[in-house]
Amino acid sequence: MFVLEKPLPRPTEDSAPYWEAARREELRLQKCQDCGHVRFPPSLLCPRCLSERAEWVRTSGRGTVYSFIVVHRPQHPAFQPDAPYNVAIVELEEGPRLHTNLVEVENSEIEIGMPVEVVFEKVNDEVTLPKFRPRRTENPGER
Repeated sequence: MFVLEKPLPRPTEDSAPYWEAARREELRLQKCQDCGHVRFPPSLLCPRCLSERAEWVRTSGRGTVYSFIVVHRPQHPAFQPDAPYNVAIVELEEGPRLHTNLVEVENSEIEIGMPVEVVFEKVNDEVTLPKFRPRRTENPGER
């Protein structure tokens, strides 16, 4: 039987540390070493001060739902079995916004401003996707 596979992210030189951290179930983003701005997606230059000096820092993994949609008619046929599914924008406590999926919640229960926390879905040996679920605790050390 023919199975249509979903397209997966392809790490680039700039994004490889992000995907390597995700495989370790860590959400890491670039932080400017000159102005402290935390940014996503990764880039060579800081969009605020144009510095080339950056480090990868582990984030809290916590955020809130900034926006979302529920997809009923996927644009790619490989996603048809998942429909209806959500696509959300999560605003992290550190500031950046990520496109993601919300898990462990019914689409009808998703709300703008909902507190969420990162979870990781291992797709294969190369790709682990950061996704978010409703926040279970205010203390990230209590996972």
